[in-house]
Amino acid sequence: MITLADVVGAVDYSRARDEIVGFLSDYFSQSRAKGAVVGVSGGVDSCTTLALAATALGPKRVTALVLPSGFTPRQDVEDAVAVAKAFGVKHYVVSIDQFLAPYAALPFYEENDVVARGNLMARIRMSILYYYANRHNLLVVGTGDKSELMLGYFTKYGDGGVDILPIGDLYKTQVREMARFLGLPEGIALKPSSPRLWAGQTAEGELGMKYGEIDLVLYAFEIGIPKEDIPRETGVGRSKVSAILRKVQENAHKRAPPPIAKLKAARLYTARRAL
Repeated sequence: MITLADVVGAVDYSRARDEIVGFLSDYFSQSRAKGAVVGVSGGVDSCTTLALAATALGPKRVTALVLPSGFTPRQDVEDAVAVAKAFGVKHYVVSIDQFLAPYAALPFYEENDVVARGNLMARIRMSILYYYANRHNLLVVGTGDKSELMLGYFTKYGDGGVDILPIGDLYKTQVREMARFLGLPEGIALKPSSPRLWAGQTAEGELGMKYGEIDLVLYAFEIGIPKEDIPRETGVGRSKVSAILRKVQENAHKRAPPPIAKLKAARLYTARRAL
């Protein structure tokens, strides 16, 4: 039977750190970008990403943008700023509420649609990150982990719109362990995940299950255990297993580039004419 300890223990965190740091160093050395900008929320994913980016590129080549809203707890902002300072990274704290407010002028804006408004907030944040990146010739380093990417638990063209994903091959529970390995405070490493897009929102509450269960199922699926055997092999109920794997399938479009309508019959040239 697979346990959560198997998932967390499936990674050598010293080697994983070195691989991610090397990946970032190589990618940026081959690009024309001067450095990186990271959106830091104060959660485990973004703080871990910032720590790895600062290690790979040096703190002078990394900027942290802390972009809270009225739904962001003060502790999250303080944690984000503390990590940026700990790694010697320049940071800015900018509330996004002032940029969200003008959207209320839209004739179809609905304040009570918390999901649509939340996705809009995520896209405002990404617009700010890319504006800063464009101004300073930087790349936007994403903070999504493997659990979120597989589930599609991110906003398309919001927090999903990035240039590079350094922790995208680590499950959420593995990111927590990586955070502890890197020396981040326990309060950050173990903090309940939340996009903070509306009052009281938590990732596990919205998903309807714990990341420990989610990661067990995703890991079992990844290593090739037949779907029908995953409940027995993980101890996770069949209905939850089905819900998790359904999200993986239904949200595949969020991980893929937009489909293009390929013209066939409408094309008038032939292979012979192309010669």
